[in-house]
Amino acid sequence: MKAAHFFTQEENKRITAVIKSVESRSDGEVAVMVVDQSASYQEADVLGGVILGGLMALILAEILVDSFGHDSLWYYIPLSFIFFFPFRLLTAKVPVIKNVFMTVKRKEEAVKQRALRAFYEKGLYRTRHHTGVLFFLSLLERKVWVLADKGIHKKIDQETLNRFAQIVSQGIGQGQACPALCRAIEEIGRLLVEHFPATSGHTDQLPDQVLTE
Repeated sequence: MKAAHFFTQEENKRITAVIKSVESRSDGEVAVMVVDQSASYQEADVLGGVILGGLMALILAEILVDSFGHDSLWYYIPLSFIFFFPFRLLTAKVPVIKNVFMTVKRKEEAVKQRALRAFYEKGLYRTRHHTGVLFFLSLLERKVWVLADKGIHKKIDQETLNRFAQIVSQGIGQGQACPALCRAIEEIGRLLVEHFPATSGHTDQLPDQVLTE
């Protein structure tokens, strides 16, 4: 599913309402962003082309040896080259296959870096009290990252933010992405109200609707 359609219209309204509620009671600014994937992972496409294309070439080479004779390498090498390209394309187009050739460490680092880039691209660092929080969901990797500005980190550590990310991640795995995200926003909202209660002159500085690329 594409990021733009990950949440239904009604779910988007529910998420927006929860964000508005949190921001009305605190100086915190919450944003949610959903992306299709955090990197192109071209190395995974190449690896998929090599391995899957090689396996298909090996199978077909054995069939051709049984039918026409000759050494299997005589068939295998050109078939591997031929099959590499369609299987590389297949790996690039099918997320389930692509995920097989992506390491956990590579995915985690890609999501972390893409979330950090989004934090600056969307201007979360510009809030008056440096109290911006980003819930970043990357669909291909099935990973969630929660980033907060320096004002938040004075009161709330990254371990706590990771716990909120885990709530959302588990919800996505259970097909309950919207309720889990709303719960996480409400929970971090309670901390924001506790540590950063709304002050006079506070204005909504970031979009409340779910952001996509």
